[in-house]
Amino acid sequence: MLQLEDVLYGVQPAWSRSMPHLPHQWQGLALGKVVTDSREVGPGELFLALSGERTDGHNYLVDVMKRGARGALVTRAAVEARSERLRTSERPWVVVDPASGATLAEAPPDTFLLIAVDDPLMAIQRLAVYHRRKLTPTVVGITGSVGKTSTKEVTAAVLARQFRTLKSQRSFNSEATLPTTLLQLTADHEVAVLEMGMWAPGEIRFLAELARPHVGIITNVGPSHLERLGSIEAIAHAKAELPEALPADGWCLLNVDDPRVAAMAGQTAARVFRFGFAPEADLRATQVESFGFAGLGFVATTATDAAHIRVPLLGKHNVYTALAAISTGLVLGMEWPAIIAGLQASGSQSRVSIIQTRHEVTLIDDAYNAAPASTCAALALLAEAPGRRIAVLGDMLELGSVEQASHHEVGQYAAAIVTTLVAVGPRAHWYAEGARDAGMPTNQIHCCATNTEAVALLTTSLHAGDYVLIKGSRGMEMEQIVAALQRYLEEE
Repeated sequence: MLQLEDVLYGVQPAWSRSMPHLPHQWQGLALGKVVTDSREVGPGELFLALSGERTDGHNYLVDVMKRGARGALVTRAAVEARSERLRTSERPWVVVDPASGATLAEAPPDTFLLIAVDDPLMAIQRLAVYHRRKLTPTVVGITGSVGKTSTKEVTAAVLARQFRTLKSQRSFNSEATLPTTLLQLTADHEVAVLEMGMWAPGEIRFLAELARPHVGIITNVGPSHLERLGSIEAIAHAKAELPEALPADGWCLLNVDDPRVAAMAGQTAARVFRFGFAPEADLRATQVESFGFAGLGFVATTATDAAHIRVPLLGKHNVYTALAAISTGLVLGMEWPAIIAGLQASGSQSRVSIIQTRHEVTLIDDAYNAAPASTCAALALLAEAPGRRIAVLGDMLELGSVEQASHHEVGQYAAAIVTTLVAVGPRAHWYAEGARDAGMPTNQIHCCATNTEAVALLTTSLHAGDYVLIKGSRGMEMEQIVAALQRYLEEE
């Protein structure tokens, strides 16, 4: 657990750090985790007041004070601008200079600490680097266009069978959220499994500088974020920043079936371990069998061993998820029984939720995010459903120049699987055009401008035995449809 002295020292620029001399009553004060969402702050925790395009964390300082937070990382100017509002709080507060801590001399024990820094984001990154360098866990970094979070969850479940393991929460994979995970590391942790996302070139390299991974996993390269990076080749180049950052005694785990990922073997100093279906894979999957909503089975083969695997993961695409987790366990010295036990315990970590409702309609909630590959994988899972199959597909965002073609192709793929297609959002007509071009009857295709419109349509047409897949990009907020359908289907 972080102590106040470490925080005040670590947030300072490395070239000018000085250890603050705290009053006796503040020495050794333990701080809880660092939180970026004011609604999630708990007693004793430290709030990171970030300023963004849509919101400013400094506007919620009084709220986090009421929630029992111990303090916040802030800019002095932002605090001065909000001093009148802060004075309305019943709780005492004080602005603390990290280099001195002098203002704490007369502060009562329940004082809320406003730790003033030049830039809270840069300060938390400096603190994360300082904290990480004091500890020696094996860090596993994971990136890829799709499948990062599932791979992180299943890999952590496997490694936890043998190692004291920390993992990123949810999709904490950014320059703001990855440091908060690093700050949860303690001397007891042997392994940390961290997801690494990117919005632009150089970001994965920066995250690797913070985390110092020993093992890197690259799941795949696809058109996610194509709108911002311009080409698949540019995306591959950005993802390759993780292999490039690995040390010579580390491990680079590559999906050999993705040519752009396989080529990264030449871009790392680390040892390379390949997984996939191809004969040249160091860990190869064969004899894949889907048990529908009960999971998957396959044979995992290395040069010396073969193991029969059955995992509670949904969809054949999750064979890659399991292979990445197995590969990580193998390169870190785990034996097959422990790896298999971890895989079998990983089903609850899946992003996909199967929701059985009172009215015998089954919802397949895969609403968190979407890309062409992951949407087709979700449709392939729906294909195994025995009843009427309804796909509710929201826009896939940030696909740039291929967005029309991608929606069209997914629509064509859906036409061979679904009974009814409900397309939602400004790009819905591209899904519909693809489905019609593939021969799907027009009366089975519906375009809705909003989530509310989609819910209204669905609530008048669902029947017992139906299976409904809900999927779309994060920005489409498809979870609204899931929640509305749950409420409707649970009514008497």
